[in-house]
Amino acid sequence: MTLSSAGHTTLARNLPLLRGILRGIEKESLRVDVQGALARTPHPPQLGAALTHEHITTDYSEALLELITGTHDSTESLLRELTRTHRYVAAQLGNELLWNQSMPALLPSEADIPIAWYGTSNTGMLKHVYRRGLAERYSKAMQCIAGVHYNFSVPEALWALLGMKGDDTQRRSRGYMALIRNFSRYSWLLMYLFGASPAVSRSFMRNASRHALETLDPDTLHLPYATSLRMSDLGYQNNKAQAELQLCYNDLETFLARMYTAVTTPWPAYEAIGTHRNGEWIQLNTNIIQIENEYYSSIRPKRTTGRCERPISALAERGVQYIEVRCLDIDPYSPIGISTQTAHFMDAFLLFCAAEDSALFPDNGFCVNSHSNFKTVVKEGRKPGLVLIDEGRSISLQDWGMQLVNRIAGYATLLDNALGETGYGDAIETQRKKLCDSALTPSARLLADLRDSGLSLHDFTLRQSQEHSAALKAQPLDPETQRQYARAARDSISQQAALEAGDTIDFDGYVARYNQALGIPRP
Repeated sequence: MTLSSAGHTTLARNLPLLRGILRGIEKESLRVDVQGALARTPHPPQLGAALTHEHITTDYSEALLELITGTHDSTESLLRELTRTHRYVAAQLGNELLWNQSMPALLPSEADIPIAWYGTSNTGMLKHVYRRGLAERYSKAMQCIAGVHYNFSVPEALWALLGMKGDDTQRRSRGYMALIRNFSRYSWLLMYLFGASPAVSRSFMRNASRHALETLDPDTLHLPYATSLRMSDLGYQNNKAQAELQLCYNDLETFLARMYTAVTTPWPAYEAIGTHRNGEWIQLNTNIIQIENEYYSSIRPKRTTGRCERPISALAERGVQYIEVRCLDIDPYSPIGISTQTAHFMDAFLLFCAAEDSALFPDNGFCVNSHSNFKTVVKEGRKPGLVLIDEGRSISLQDWGMQLVNRIAGYATLLDNALGETGYGDAIETQRKKLCDSALTPSARLLADLRDSGLSLHDFTLRQSQEHSAALKAQPLDPETQRQYARAARDSISQQAALEAGDTIDFDGYVARYNQALGIPRP
């Protein structure tokens, strides 16, 4: 059963436009050694320069690879590119592996987790010092958590058809902010369906004595009904400064105003740290967040930026260009961390969020129920009889989830019809089965596999990572594709060298100019 709406009816009358939907992926993975311990080696030169390579870079740690696709008009071409990049990387890593789990591998002491290095250019040093600041504020271990980011945009003409008002830029920004509001309402469903981090290695908790985790085996802690500890307060959500930062998705102007406040307002604990230690930079400034990307949200409005351009400035000047979904865990059962069915469902889900009515949030733009539902599902999503709150009324997760999937199914049908395939409908049926039987969810499967195998999370993930690496290496790239990747690596190294040679001001002056672009006083 599917339920149509005005937005669905409009799209059904304009099917060719759906072929213009674009999607991209940024997939993070830790490099580990043969024992599954965090790699302590530099970023491999055969992968190019992390600062300037378009498709292979690093995130927080020198060992946290980030593989970036281009934008694609189909999920098939998207995942083909991601697979090719994984095959190239796997072949270049020697005895190292890509860790196929969102929660970190065996980590060394805090001091020995290597922060990503981007060379000596001002641009590279800005990225490095920003990461030093993250270490001061959140710990290095937390920054080693990995995920899959899903980028999504619709053709510009769609926003006018869906009734957005204003000029092209205004319609686009209002449309994406409406999408984000619906995403905020319903993203708990993604955590139930795709959350794959219900457990952590005991070593990740370090010496924490106060936590609610239960012992699964001597080396593994878990919550019995959790879906994604990565997205719980054990991971990205555990920070007082960020917890008090409530951005508003009712309109872009208010969102940017609150983001501006966050990047320009000092936070006492960070002021106590300061920006320098022993004559070296340790954070870019002492504000609530150093730069816009420090805000840990499950979705972001995005706009491509130029070199040294601040995201907030780009959004203010040119509006929202696409959205970035940041809450997907790495799929431990896929060599590339995401399955075709997940990508199909993400398209249908995000199209549903874009086309359905999206009322403004009350309470100064912050939806308490949406936030609470999300937090509940990441920790207890598979708990029998779990109840969520939908606009003030109590409803079981299974009932609400099935209602949503039935509505999303209508958009899956539109995508199948527009693109001449059946993959979207197949993805819907798979998610329906998960709602009927929680044992089919990735989080439940992982816990069952740990119990059945008798392996710890670490040993199980190491085995999975080895098997995935072998599968990728068993399908080597053709010679021409191999040469293209090698050429891109060499070119990126040359581009980084050119940046380093082209700087005309010292780093202190560069940071001052970067901060003052938003009115941040020089430290």
